[in-house]
Amino acid sequence: MAESKGVIGRCWEVLRRPSLKFSLLALAGGGFVAGIIFWGGFNTVVEATNTEAFCISCHEMRNNVYEEYKKTIHYNNRTGVRAVCSDCHVPKEWGAKMLRKVQASRELYGKVTGSVETREKFEAKRLELAEREWKRMKANNSLECRNCHNLVSMDPEKQKQRARKQHELAMKSGDACIDCHKGIAHQKPQGMKEEDGEE
Repeated sequence: MAESKGVIGRCWEVLRRPSLKFSLLALAGGGFVAGIIFWGGFNTVVEATNTEAFCISCHEMRNNVYEEYKKTIHYNNRTGVRAVCSDCHVPKEWGAKMLRKVQASRELYGKVTGSVETREKFEAKRLELAEREWKRMKANNSLECRNCHNLVSMDPEKQKQRARKQHELAMKSGDACIDCHKGIAHQKPQGMKEEDGEE
């Protein structure tokens, strides 16, 4: 035990006093390079967790919401443009993205505890999970939707009359996309309130 304290004590002394072997410039340069390597590694991990493959690596996602998503226009469409999980569920801006990653740790807790491991357990929690996501999307004015869809850029003449009318009303009232488009990429949960039932 005394020997380990001696090692810790020596390490602390090295950190507290200036280096006798390296110049301050060399230490600063080494710190700068180490910072770049750390940041590059951190960013690589963050981006890897934004891939579709990562999201569906858990069977809860692969067997439930991913199967639903594969039947939607966000997965397969005439233009071949696909929105992956992170396009809708993770903000692009760095600060908001990091906050979302922290919030996603709740999903890891669900994975570890097995609270949604079967289809039955998932369906029992679907409404709670959906309402949490709708609330988040409402709070940020459907930012992730607006990364691809912009009401101002839409051509109302190419829309069906009902859609045109709804989009015009949304522009006037400042509605978020999620106010009307629940269930656009996943099945709507049973037990939804009537005001949440629109698509």
